Amino acid sequence: MDHNLQKYLAFIACVETGSFSKAAEKLNFAQSSISKMISDLEKDCGMVLMERDRNGIHLTGNGEELLPYARKIAEACHGFQTHVDDLNGTIDGTIRTGTVASIAINFLPDVFARFHRDYPGIRYEMLLGEYDEIENWLSDGRIDIGLLRLPSRKSFDTIFLFQNEYLAVLPVDHPLARKKTVDIRDFEGLPFILLENGGKTEVSALLEEAGVHPDIRLSTWEDFAVMAMVEKGLAVSILASNILERIPYHIAIRPLEKPYYRRLGAAVKDIRECSPAVRKFLEYLKMSAAPS
Repeated sequence: MDHNLQKYLAFIACVETGSFSKAAEKLNFAQSSISKMISDLEKDCGMVLMERDRNGIHLTGNGEELLPYARKIAEACHGFQTHVDDLNGTIDGTIRTGTVASIAINFLPDVFARFHRDYPGIRYEMLLGEYDEIENWLSDGRIDIGLLRLPSRKSFDTIFLFQNEYLAVLPVDHPLARKKTVDIRDFEGLPFILLENGGKTEVSALLEEAGVHPDIRLSTWEDFAVMAMVEKGLAVSILASNILERIPYHIAIRPLEKPYYRRLGAAVKDIRECSPAVRKFLEYLKMSAAPS
């Protein structure tokens, strides 16, 4: 690999991981090599790009301005190698995915297992976050594929995979647990745990659309924390069906009287620029999502 490109990749990795040691681990270099690459890049630029202290790495103003250009250089080189691999029919390298926990736990393991069986040389990186984060990672080039709700940003190429039904999650001794289905209006005023982390999710949109105002006791982005607190009788909630499979919690799960779904899919920046490995992985995603 060209030494100058390595400097840019080291710069980007330091920013994304927040430390030289983690960047070294990610790029499979010694930490001293990462330090030298950053030092050489700063000498080339004639300015300090990042400051180091006990809390980690912090970009300077100049570093923040130059980071997008470093990413563009890295993406251009990745695109060049992708096209070379495409011409040679090569399927190898690393597939970087970003997704939410429920998909990572209940859908991706089977896809990875099938794909690894057929293409054992492929490596994987997976980032977990919320939908807005995943879209930003994809836009910034940190991941190759985002597995998220649809519709997504219009600039992405997307593939519909499947849909999940949202279900009421209740303490087993809750009065609503005696019902076969739960009317969304039944949540009015009830202690409620909202699966959310800043941005609006399907559940908050559902409640808003229905004009229902539960007593939001807690907002969190951790599905299992929601279930654990519901099990203790602290509140009720609404979660997607796929995260409610094979759970260790003693809770009551009931369908909503009027079914509500989220559409999930795979997004890439530009399908024409994807590596052969990423395009092949998209095929496996579609096959795994198809009804059997």
